[in-house]
Amino acid sequence: MSFFDLKDTLRPFTALKQFGKKPHTINYPEKTVEASDRYRGLHYNDLDDCIGCGNCSTICQNAAIDMIKIDGIEGKNGDSGLRPRVDNGRCCWCALCVEVCPTGSLSLTKDYNYVTDDADAFLWTPGVDNPDGKDRISFSTADGVSLNDFKRIPMPELEGMERVKSFAEAVIGYNEEQARAEASRCISCALCTEACPDHMHIPEYINAIARGNDADALRIIYDNNPLPEMCGKVCTRRCEDVCAIAVRGEPVAIRWLKRYATETALTSEITREIVNPEIKEPNGKKVGIVGAGPSGLTAAYYLALRGFDVTIYEANAKAGGMTMYGIPKYRLPLESLDKQIEYIEKIGVNIKYNTKVGKDISFEKIYKENDAVFIGVGFPKAWTLGIDGEESKGSMQAVNYLHMINADENVEIGDKVAVIGGGNVAIDAARVSARFGAEVTILYRRRIEDMPADWEEIEGAEDEGINMVPQAIPIKIHSDNKGNVKSIEYLLAEMVPDERGGRPKPVAIEGSNTIMEVTAVMGAIGQQGDYSFLEGEYEEKIKVDRGRFAVNDDQQTSDPKVFAGGDAVNRTADAISAIADGLRACKAIDKMLVGN
Repeated sequence: MSFFDLKDTLRPFTALKQFGKKPHTINYPEKTVEASDRYRGLHYNDLDDCIGCGNCSTICQNAAIDMIKIDGIEGKNGDSGLRPRVDNGRCCWCALCVEVCPTGSLSLTKDYNYVTDDADAFLWTPGVDNPDGKDRISFSTADGVSLNDFKRIPMPELEGMERVKSFAEAVIGYNEEQARAEASRCISCALCTEACPDHMHIPEYINAIARGNDADALRIIYDNNPLPEMCGKVCTRRCEDVCAIAVRGEPVAIRWLKRYATETALTSEITREIVNPEIKEPNGKKVGIVGAGPSGLTAAYYLALRGFDVTIYEANAKAGGMTMYGIPKYRLPLESLDKQIEYIEKIGVNIKYNTKVGKDISFEKIYKENDAVFIGVGFPKAWTLGIDGEESKGSMQAVNYLHMINADENVEIGDKVAVIGGGNVAIDAARVSARFGAEVTILYRRRIEDMPADWEEIEGAEDEGINMVPQAIPIKIHSDNKGNVKSIEYLLAEMVPDERGGRPKPVAIEGSNTIMEVTAVMGAIGQQGDYSFLEGEYEEKIKVDRGRFAVNDDQQTSDPKVFAGGDAVNRTADAISAIADGLRACKAIDKMLVGN
């Protein structure tokens, strides 16, 4: 026997030296060992903080994460209702999913042992299968470290006291480098798409911008919005309110990116060349549209693409509705809106200007000469203040003032203006008045934080020197012996909590009367519809409920042939909702008349 054979024979007996020593392994589960800090073990998810964006699933290189529906979690605005499920048979615990979680809800724990005979237990729903995991979190991004970029590219704009000197556009806009950088912040969760009334393809066009393909972005945008440049400048951007990045940072500048993409097409001809929409052959059906506001223009555009013969009857000299006559040109320049309307007309939409329905043409004639009718007349009539002295010369409604200014009419307001209200119309009227050299004060019955106006518009007004007096309730307009506005009297108010949990109510403080000298007063407390063009049988056939046309989910009124949209239907009072109404009505009319 050789030396090596003898060594192999005796080797098993060398293990006897380990006899009686403490074992290196542990007896699980009776004994456990605490993992080190920052150990990357099983996942935990805070179900309440999670918004179901799916960014974790997208980043996972092992396809180990699915987004699923679980009991007790319902979808809502800004929350898909889905939650991540991890396949631990695939997971390598690299923690990329944690580092891209925009809310910081997903983390890893120190837990690494999970013994079961159930093979399906590899599919682990963090936060559901380990609700106590939050006590053993070892790796997270809650300290602010993340692969996401939470800081928005600032929007260049003119300085406040400089821009108030003219009607030059206040916002300058992104250049190409800024747009690409801002677009790259998007995580494509599509929560914004759900929040958008028109369900625009937001992640798709933002990704196109990030890739450097602005033409693709424009084509994607025009798929369901024929007035995107307008929306890129003045949209209420509810999409940004639900942006996943906004949970711990600043939302992606969706509105400004839309503006950037649409402004790359400098003219209506270039827009048509890039978008290159498919226009179907005429189908022999005619649609009459009352009002060339956003809803009417949208319905007309998409109906024309589908082969309908479309005519819009517009009372004013220009199309656009309140976007033309209600929005100041430092926010929405005339040439921008003209370009978009010119493009719509080039597609084949016929607009009859200076044609007021009920005066220049009867509704009955439109009804009988068309296979379907769409009404998009907006809310043009302003509510009055209902206080003494409102008939004084120099007392007016803010919406009428804005209309006259945008129509290039001269309006005498003097050098001291009081605007009553806290919405966008009030802010717009105040900022326009300041551009004509007036000292402007806004009187609002509630607190500044209660103002329904866009916060950017409020800040813009403050930057331009507009004075704001909150908790002020106007009670009388005083006039001089010639009937001209001389001053406005108001009471201060205290905010009283609502017992039912609503927002606090302003209650006038007795004896707090304050008189402020002014040369003009503008009321901006709301508007209402004007349906006087509906006469005879149509006034009965087309139902109006609480000041608005009653419609079904297809924007169809109580008369099956008549559809309606915009402010005369919905209460959101924004252009994007009106655009969504117009698109829905178009699809319903197409289905009713052609069967598509």
